[in-house]
Amino acid sequence: MRSFTLNFPAILGLLVLLAAPQTSNHFPTPPEPLDTQAPKSEQPQTLPRQIDFVQVQKQADDLARLAQTIPPDVASMRKGMRPKDVVEKLKQIEKLSKRLRTELNP
Repeated sequence: MRSFTLNFPAILGLLVLLAAPQTSNHFPTPPEPLDTQAPKSEQPQTLPRQIDFVQVQKQADDLARLAQTIPPDVASMRKGMRPKDVVEKLKQIEKLSKRLRTELNP
């Protein structure tokens, strides 16, 4: 029993040290960038892109016209008829939409 009472504080201290959370992580700091002396005039300038609104309007009109054909196709599918080009129309809508999004996104 005497050896247990002598070792108990040591075991308790060890458990406290192991259970204590690590409060600080010592991660190395990243090095400074090498090009700190580069003048700002050498940095590339991005010019605003010109949007061709005539082309964008044409694509938007095509997208709207194509999208209006989908509800009747879906209605005919409910009646048991499957229009053969409905999947192609949906793919074309997706392409037009992506093209418009790319063109209009700054």
